[in-house]
Order: sequence, then structure tokens, then C-alpha cells
Amino acid sequence: MATLKLRYVNSFRDRHGKLRHQCRIPGRKSFRLPGMPGSIEFMEAYRAALAGALKGSTSEIGADRTSPGSVNAAIVAYYKHVSFTEGLSPASQQMRRPILERFRKAHGGKRLALLTADHVTALLEPMKPHAKKNWLKALRGLMAFAKAQNLIKTDPTAEVVVKVEKGMGHMTWHEPQIEKYRAHHLLGTTARLAFELMLNIAARRHDAHALGHQHIRDEGKGPKLCWRPHKTLRTTKKLLKVRVMPELQAALDAMPPSSDDVLTFLRNDYGRPFASAAAFGNKFADWCKAAGLKPVLCDDGKMRSYRAHGLRKAALRTLAHAGCTEDEMMQVSGHADARQLREYLDEVDQEQMADAAMEKLAQKRGGDQNANTDLQTFPREVTNRKISA
Repeated sequence: MATLKLRYVNSFRDRHGKLRHQCRIPGRKSFRLPGMPGSIEFMEAYRAALAGALKGSTSEIGADRTSPGSVNAAIVAYYKHVSFTEGLSPASQQMRRPILERFRKAHGGKRLALLTADHVTALLEPMKPHAKKNWLKALRGLMAFAKAQNLIKTDPTAEVVVKVEKGMGHMTWHEPQIEKYRAHHLLGTTARLAFELMLNIAARRHDAHALGHQHIRDEGKGPKLCWRPHKTLRTTKKLLKVRVMPELQAALDAMPPSSDDVLTFLRNDYGRPFASAAAFGNKFADWCKAAGLKPVLCDDGKMRSYRAHGLRKAALRTLAHAGCTEDEMMQVSGHADARQLREYLDEVDQEQMADAAMEKLAQKRGGDQNANTDLQTFPREVTNRKISA
């Protein structure tokens, strides 16, 4: 006798020995199918389940425990909304989802409308500064959605302020480190090409590992790299065109040919593109260690190592030293806010003005020393001269 096999149907015997049939569609609640497989009632229920018409078949797991107006319900709806799925980058979603899940686990059954600024402040109080900042970002995104959906009248996070002391960030590369890296990683290596790529166009590691020959254009004024930075791809969508400098061109020309299906400049040890920006960043850290660049104890008491982002800072510092304006630097770096660039300009301005001040001081001291020398020789001449009565 032929056996009827249906997708998502699981048959088993209960503790009384009776044969049961259960429909288990991934992402939906499992439920029992009536009758025997092949019977009219069985097949009608099965077809309705597949079509999503059977009551409860399309509900998410745990939906029966999510009451309207609760934190649970708001977060479930937020995850489905375009403000989360499309309004946030995958990296932001990956960062915020665990935070929201922890908030949901602790307070999911509570009424969202009863949440106040005092509650948010108390929630953030025991956390470290950067954790507070990330939690506040995640909660503000949720509250902005809830307010737009009329789930709450006022945003309880609007009055909450988190102050985070600005750290030193990644260390900026200077000439000693640049020369040491170049001396160890010679032209023709991926390590050297990655270095020249980030140093000459101030690229972020996410962009550097994805750039390839398809991004080079020659519009009559020499080759240029043309790309849209990943960080602003969802906002400004700005297109950058940066000239390929001789150092970068030499690194590109020295690389051995790659297979036709590999479009990126940078390739891993297997000759394939790096799987992610993080994978490339980790590999670059290994190249820095191989070049003998050791961690440094910084002024804030923290140990920091030289990394890829430090080359971006070095490139911007070089542009500032060359006298580039904020607007000119932004057209290279792709920054959308000039306040971020002000750090580099302020550092260079301070250094140049301090140098000018010390030069003036040196000149002044040199002039005073010459004047003092003249005054010191004058009495000797007078002493040695005979004075007539």
C-alpha cells in the first residue's frame, strides 16, 4: 500500500498509542491536522496551512504571548518595519538587535507607553559610557518608530543625555612607522598594496578591500579611482574620484596578475577576495606585527597598536600639512561632516603655529645673544685702553 508523504507533515503516536499528524512549517506555529492523511478534512486543513489561511498558521512563534501595546509587540513590529530593515545598515542592525533583545527579555511584558525618561536613565546608569551610548541609540530608534506608529505620545529617550569622553582613537601613522612598514613589505606584495591604497586615497578598510580595476577610470587627466564609500552609500551616495598617485600606481603595477574572476586589488592567501572588511582588518594587523610595529602606551594609559584606520588618519594629516582646505579634504576622504576633519586641521594648525612661535623665539634669542656679546667685549676694550688724566 502506497504511503502519502506531505511536506511539513510529521506523524507520531501519542502516549496513548494514537497516531497523530502535525504540520510544522518553519517560522510558524505547529498545529495538529485532523483526520487521516488523504482524507478531505486533512487535505483541506493542509492546503489552508500552506496558503496561510488557517487561523494561527502564519503567526510567529510566541505571538500569542505578545500583547498589543507591550514592549514585546513594539519590538516585533519594529523588526518588520522599513525603518529597521532598510533604514539601518546591516552593521547597525547587527549591533542594535542584541540590545533590543536584552531590553525585551527584561521588560517585554510591560506597557511601552508607561516608559519614562527616569526609567531609561535608571536602565543605563550601571553601564559603561560606550555601552550607554549604544543602548541609547538602539532605544531611540525604537522610540522614533513607536511614536510614528502612535504607540507612544512622547519619546522618553529625548531628555536622556549620555556624556562619553572622547578617546584618542586609532593611532596616526608617522614617517618612522611608514618607512618601517615599507622596508619590510616590498612592492609586489598584497601587504604593500593595501598600505599604499589606504595611505594615498585615505580610504576606509571597508572600501579598500572592495576596490578593484573596475574602479579605475582615465578621463584625460590621468587614472583616477572612482567609488561610492560604503559608509555613505545609504545616505549621501556621494561619488568620489581620487587621482592615483605614483606610489599607489607603482604598487599596482608590481602586483602579479590574478585570475579573471577576481576583481578586487587585495586578495587573501588563497588568491581570493577577503570575505569581509573585518577579515581584511585582521590580516592587516598581522602585517603590522610582521613589520615590527609594536603596541604603544598612549597618553590615556591604554595600549594601542597600529591599524588600518591609522593610515586614513595619516593621509588626512598629510593633506592638512599640504595646506588643503576642509572642502578639499572632504572630497578625498568622503566625510559628510566637516567637524570630523576639524580634528586634523586643528592638530596641524597647532603644530605649525607652535613651530612658527618657536622659530621667532629662536631668532629673538639669537639676536639677544649677539647683542650681549657686543656689550661684553666693549668693557674689555675700554679697560685695556689707557685713560689720560
